Amino acid sequence: MMKVSNLRKSYGEGSTKVEVLKGINLEIAKGETLALIGKSGSGKSTLLSLLAGLDQPDSGEIAVGDKKISHMKEKELTHFRAEHMGIVFQQFHLVSTLTALENVLLPLELLKRPDAKETAEKLLESVGLLHRAHHLPSQLSGGESQRVAIARALAIRPTILFADEPSGNLDEETGDKVMELLFKMVKETNTTLVLVTHDQDLARKCSRVVHLEHGSLA
Repeated sequence: MMKVSNLRKSYGEGSTKVEVLKGINLEIAKGETLALIGKSGSGKSTLLSLLAGLDQPDSGEIAVGDKKISHMKEKELTHFRAEHMGIVFQQFHLVSTLTALENVLLPLELLKRPDAKETAEKLLESVGLLHRAHHLPSQLSGGESQRVAIARALAIRPTILFADEPSGNLDEETGDKVMELLFKMVKETNTTLVLVTHDQDLARKCSRVVHLEHGSLA
């Protein structure tokens, strides 16, 4: 499904250079739910950004199936990500001028999917927010916004879903409900999940847990 070989990433130059990832090797199977855990500054979010093609490694290789995304040009990578990857962030990242329905519609319309509106409405219904379809993000609670973000990320039926501390901005009760929904939807669609979290209890809900320490897998 996804294979990572000798992945390295640094920031800064000269005496200020910091090696964030130090030769990461990792394989992720189709349908697997993988938790990436580690202390703040261990490189979790950096690794997720590289896996999702949002940033480029200094060296090493990332392959999704037979596609080497670490070697793709920006335009090709953007298109590949739009077709195969879903991403849920801690900060929701909804488009503030679009309604809940329009936010979910967006990735489908970019791919010119003929059943875009029907798919988006079904997804909003599945996250319990069809009645909020025409509300803007500013009119939604944090939990509602994250549920819309999950619906949007799953709209294209991605091959792989990346989630970076998706309940980090929510209170405990709301966060638990949102994560329960995320795992339920991932299981129903057999979507591969890579979850970055510092929450040990949340990590244990995944089929495999990988520890990142000082830029290396423990």
